[in-house]
Amino acid sequence: MQLVSRYIRRMPADISCQQFCKGITKAIADHYWLRFPKQQMAAHPEERLTASAVIYSRLRREVWLVGDCHCLIGDQYYDNPKPYEQQLAEMRAAKVVALLAEGYTESQLRQSYDPAREVMIPTMIEVMKNQNITYAVIDGFPIPQQFVPVITLDFQPWEIVLASDGYPFLAPTLAETEALLEAQRQNDPLNIGKFKATKAFVEGNNSFDDRSYIRFTV
Repeated sequence: MQLVSRYIRRMPADISCQQFCKGITKAIADHYWLRFPKQQMAAHPEERLTASAVIYSRLRREVWLVGDCHCLIGDQYYDNPKPYEQQLAEMRAAKVVALLAEGYTESQLRQSYDPAREVMIPTMIEVMKNQNITYAVIDGFPIPQQFVPVITLDFQPWEIVLASDGYPFLAPTLAETEALLEAQRQNDPLNIGKFKATKAFVEGNNSFDDRSYIRFTV
């Protein structure tokens, strides 16, 4: 996150999405090669520094979804989920249901160690080999442009919300979006119902993943 933030702060204002993808890939790769052999990073994507970024280019009037992030443009919702995320979430949800039937309590499954995740970890590591092959991430390896949605805005006024996937549901305000997240925590803290995730709300936490939310008008 810090490397991506540093690059965004310093990149030219008129940079294109393609130029950003090439530039941030080089920035992450340069960081790697000071510490790790390139062959190790190529063979073990689970060890790579990996991030997503949703970016608004003011000069180009474009929104770029690099990785699993999402946005609202007016009342239109856009996202770019990992293609295997739902499959992994379904695997974990099935295991949670089985563990509950065996006598595990909800509290036990909401500790920092989640035994239900173990069933999906081997598959998760395996599908990570498809990073920047069948889906896009920022990880120091070339980003395939066909998996980076670019949304072009016309010149009428727009209200835009950019967010990370730690918010499962987006609303026009942060307060509404936080309320939807809290409702999910109250109603289904294991994230195994209508909304399924690869992790639960750890007991004592008010979120199950990282949260970023910004709203602005252009």
